[in-house]
Amino acid sequence: MAKKAKKIKCEICKKPFTPRGMKTHMRVHQEILAKVKPHFGGPQPKYETPEQLQDAINDYFENGVKTKEVVVGRGQNKEIVSIAIPTITGLCRHLGYESRQSFYDLEKVEKFAYTVKRARLFIEQEYEEQLQVGNTTGAIFALKNFGWKDNADINLGGQKDNPLPPMIIRMPGDDE
Repeated sequence: MAKKAKKIKCEICKKPFTPRGMKTHMRVHQEILAKVKPHFGGPQPKYETPEQLQDAINDYFENGVKTKEVVVGRGQNKEIVSIAIPTITGLCRHLGYESRQSFYDLEKVEKFAYTVKRARLFIEQEYEEQLQVGNTTGAIFALKNFGWKDNADINLGGQKDNPLPPMIIRMPGDDE
């Protein structure tokens, strides 16, 4: 009776394999690891200077923005046009961040604050312009995420800066 080969547990995936299958098993890990850049210990700075960040942002707006085909016009004047749809998420992914928060955190770094605010403002402008062409629902939602509000502020008085005028209430039978 032939001896059964002792199985070894892989240190990476914890799956067992025989010494004979080790080469094949490790090749799979090498192929996976070759596609992923190792990163340990929190986010690494992706850009050293505001100019590098601005170049990457410009590249997004010039080459990375997804487009959407929309129908414009009616009847004989109907045509399909391609419009750019820049998004904060698209910009963050293009810049190499794993979350919007990582991009927003750049705004707290003094040397990047202006560049990040300007990029966000450009995307906000795109959504604001969509309000003018009838694509309002998505644009309104996006603008609310930029801090916009669509409520009416009604000030009835009684606040510190707008006190209510004194009121005299007379009861029936009160004489002056």
